[in-house]
Amino acid sequence: MTNKDLYISIIIPCFNEEQVISHTYERVHKTMQSFEHRGYELIFINDGSRDKTLELLRGIAKNDTNVKILSFSRNFGHQPAVTAGVNACTGDVAIIIDADLQDPPELFPEMVKIHLEQNANVVYGLRGERKGETFFKRISAKYFYKLINFLSDTPLPVDTGDFRLIDKHVIEAFKSLPEKNKYIRGLISWIGFKQVPIIYVREERFAGETKYPLSKMIKFASTSLLYFSKKPLKLALSLGLVSVLVGIGLAIWVITGLLYRPDSLVPGWASTIIALIFFGGIQLLTIGVLGEYLGNMFEEIKNRPEYIVHEKINF
Repeated sequence: MTNKDLYISIIIPCFNEEQVISHTYERVHKTMQSFEHRGYELIFINDGSRDKTLELLRGIAKNDTNVKILSFSRNFGHQPAVTAGVNACTGDVAIIIDADLQDPPELFPEMVKIHLEQNANVVYGLRGERKGETFFKRISAKYFYKLINFLSDTPLPVDTGDFRLIDKHVIEAFKSLPEKNKYIRGLISWIGFKQVPIIYVREERFAGETKYPLSKMIKFASTSLLYFSKKPLKLALSLGLVSVLVGIGLAIWVITGLLYRPDSLVPGWASTIIALIFFGGIQLLTIGVLGEYLGNMFEEIKNRPEYIVHEKINF
């Protein structure tokens, strides 16, 4: 198979990107014109934008039939937007890229080349350098990936995002996954097949503000850690066992003190306070972990759709 045989889908989730969306289209369009292929589609997913993003996309789609738009009824989030794009795409391969231009569309030809020459089912972007990010963002990302790899049963590549090429095998496998709250980069690693990195420099945002403030980053991290791994439950069990051993140790210490050093202890004070603090902390921690898992189960049991499409253009 060669480039000429491939029909390529480009999946671009958007949320309040009026300052950058025209530039995104121009760079992606220019890149797609720069190498041979059988054809392509640009699938923009408007994730409930409250600015002029949808209006600008309508104008672009009117002049370019390769541009397709899925517009949500409200903001459902980045991962549901990517899922909608994958579900709707018709390409032999699909490339996922954010609209903020931090990931360079100029890498598309090289990603396709790696896919064809190395028979790679996934070509994922590996961030060799991250420009414009704060020290906190870099260090928190570093240790987050270490933590999730420690907790996960499936090894996940470090310093990656959703920027990647996936082929038809991975697309079909992804569509078959029934869960709702997806951690997409983790699921694609879990799916398997041959996965090859491409190292690149991640640029600063072209314009606009980040759509991942600290609160969303924490929520995303929570989803990826608790939804993708059972090890926190095992950790809670281990903490419970440790608390039992510590409780036994405290009991021995108190009994020994009563027998051999009765004057050194305020009756009942030390044993009561230490036991309350330690066991109370362990109980709250384990209940919190269980509560997060139950919350995820509750979301799945409701079986609501991940997203609701309000408008389709050029489909």
